[in-house]
Amino acid sequence: MSDTNAAGIITQIDRVYAGYGTPDAEPLDDLAADRARRMLADGRFPAGSMGPKIESALAFLDAGGSAVVITSPANLAEA
Repeated sequence: MSDTNAAGIITQIDRVYAGYGTPDAEPLDDLAADRARRMLADGRFPAGSMGPKIESALAFLDAGGSAVVITSPANLAEA
């Protein structure tokens, strides 16, 4: 993450998952803001799981940020 207008959200998991913790969990290595908004509205990022992280990422992007990485501390350097 070398962009000076980027943010990192550190969490216990390695990447964003739609439906995290469910049998249908879908890993998302790259997620555009418009798709994230649709998926959030559709309930794919629950409030007790990925939801707050996605909301924070979208707020950062709305405020002019260029990118957000959501990952674990062990994977941050690779992000």
